[in-house]
Amino acid sequence: MLSRTAEYAVRAAILLARHYGDRLVSADDIASVVGAPRNYLSKTLNTLTRRGILTSVRGPGGGYALAVDPSELSVADVVDVFEDAKPGGPRCLLADRPCDRLHPCAAHQRWTQITLSARESLVNTAISSLTGTLP
Repeated sequence: MLSRTAEYAVRAAILLARHYGDRLVSADDIASVVGAPRNYLSKTLNTLTRRGILTSVRGPGGGYALAVDPSELSVADVVDVFEDAKPGGPRCLLADRPCDRLHPCAAHQRWTQITLSARESLVNTAISSLTGTLP
């Protein structure tokens, strides 16, 4: 349900959480661990830096670190940088048209429940709770 960019961003945040307060991690190292193309990931990391989720240091010995305590950073905080956070979405799941509670399609009610449930999980999951998932 996440875009590839949001997934890479979450993976990077988890990796950086494992090194929180310890050291900077280079973009190359992050790309290698999360399995993302370096140039693509660099844009993602720069976006997270501009949004205040990461800090960065240029040059030799530079790299990235979380700017937020990983226990205070939710998965939703990271995902929302790259995804539209509106449950149910503004477009119809079945056709290319607007879809909302006033003009629902046949799938609208159930799809809204699914997206709200998924959203709740993202909001209630701290990045720190996922740090055992990456090397």
